[in-house]
Amino acid sequence: MDEPSPWLDSEQQELWQDLLTVVIALPAALDRQLQRDVGISNFEYGVLARLSMAQQATMRFSELARECDSTLPRLSKLMDRFEARKWTVRRTDPSDGRYTLATLTDSGRQKLTDSAPGHVAQVRRLVFDPLTAAQRRHLATALSSVAETLRREAGGGPTG
Repeated sequence: MDEPSPWLDSEQQELWQDLLTVVIALPAALDRQLQRDVGISNFEYGVLARLSMAQQATMRFSELARECDSTLPRLSKLMDRFEARKWTVRRTDPSDGRYTLATLTDSGRQKLTDSAPGHVAQVRRLVFDPLTAAQRRHLATALSSVAETLRREAGGGPTG
């Protein structure tokens, strides 16, 4: 009976190391640009962006935390800062009082709008510009497969 090797082969190892570089270095590069240009982190930008895409710019804290890969305490501390800046408001979910809703304010939407051009330019420069159209399509297919496996493992189930 052939047992799989406990080691990655050389092709897998090279791919794995490149993926680790992207997973570690890309968020740090996005953080640096956002901090330098608009004084927020990539995580903060992501929370504002998720809220902006939600129906009525409102989400339950638990859903927002899940979509932003955050804990509820971390998100709550962030919301304290956002509320102090008047970027979000919190309220009890009227359909189920056990939940708290976060809503993006006009001021929060303006912060996101002001932050987006530099962020998008950085994403394009670091992720899309180095790739041909064919490479982008192949990467999209590959990452979709990996993301789907991770969503299932995390209990999020399929999306789409």
